Amino acid sequence: MSETILIIGACGQIGTELTHKLRVLHGSESVIASDIREGNSELMNSGPFEIVDATNKAQILDVVSKYKITQVYLMAAMLSATAEKYPQRGWDLNMTSLLIVLDLAKEKYINKVYWPSSIAVFGESSPKINTPQSTIMEPSTVYGMSKVAGEHWCNYYHKKYGVDVRSLRYPGIVSWRTKPGGGTTDYAVDIYFKAIEEGAYECFLEENTRLPMMYMDDAIEATIKIMQANVVDVSVKTSYNLAAMSFTPKEVVSEIQKYIPEFQVSYKPDFRQEIANSWPQIIDDTKAREDWEWKHKFDLTTMTKDMLRNIQSQNNEFVKTV
Repeated sequence: MSETILIIGACGQIGTELTHKLRVLHGSESVIASDIREGNSELMNSGPFEIVDATNKAQILDVVSKYKITQVYLMAAMLSATAEKYPQRGWDLNMTSLLIVLDLAKEKYINKVYWPSSIAVFGESSPKINTPQSTIMEPSTVYGMSKVAGEHWCNYYHKKYGVDVRSLRYPGIVSWRTKPGGGTTDYAVDIYFKAIEEGAYECFLEENTRLPMMYMDDAIEATIKIMQANVVDVSVKTSYNLAAMSFTPKEVVSEIQKYIPEFQVSYKPDFRQEIANSWPQIIDDTKAREDWEWKHKFDLTTMTKDMLRNIQSQNNEFVKTV
């Protein structure tokens, strides 16, 4: 059966690239992008787009009915650092949007749902090294609390109503295509742009803060792969741990300096340091690798080379080759 897909929050960091990839796979007219405001020209010109408030069920249902949507990717969210500034708004957006989409699936308007979780579900009491799929979760942020609650709502709707909902706990995502949207791991994107554009960067995390990270190409691949997996192979109905690499700001700087030796970084930790300290350093994603054969492709070295090459191409700046 051919799928007709709605992406809610398509203008965000992940949503933008996910929309592009899904349009390549399914055809432009079969993938409807939506957000509360318009996105970049590439997104707007490559297929259908609708203005949709992720907390308005009537608006979402109108689009679902108009295009006969079969799958929804709910990418709209307020991320960790931003939600700490606006906790009530963060909770309302993250929870209301999920419950609306789960209800639409329960009511048989759509057949399948994708909803992203995050490593923010873990907290100070969670194991920091090789954090297991099932462990203590006591998040210290509004974002993390909303993701823990969301995971259990997904599991509840699956068990009680048979909803086919799939989820991944994203680590920090690094991309050159879109600027980050208010996350604690944003330094790992900004640092590459600043290296090329300014030659210097002030990092808001301490130099030895190790966090799980992933290149956007791998994140998109994992997202599509879990949605394509046979339903019997998706045994985790909360959310799967997902991992690729873990690194520190200091290690990123060393890789960048192979190409830009004069690049300088200073460190001025802010409130995001406390958030980062509560998160895992290395994630164990064995379950995803066993259940639906997840494999990552990029490590820090290959990601750095690709990031700098693409940002250089965008900015027409010289970067020393290794």
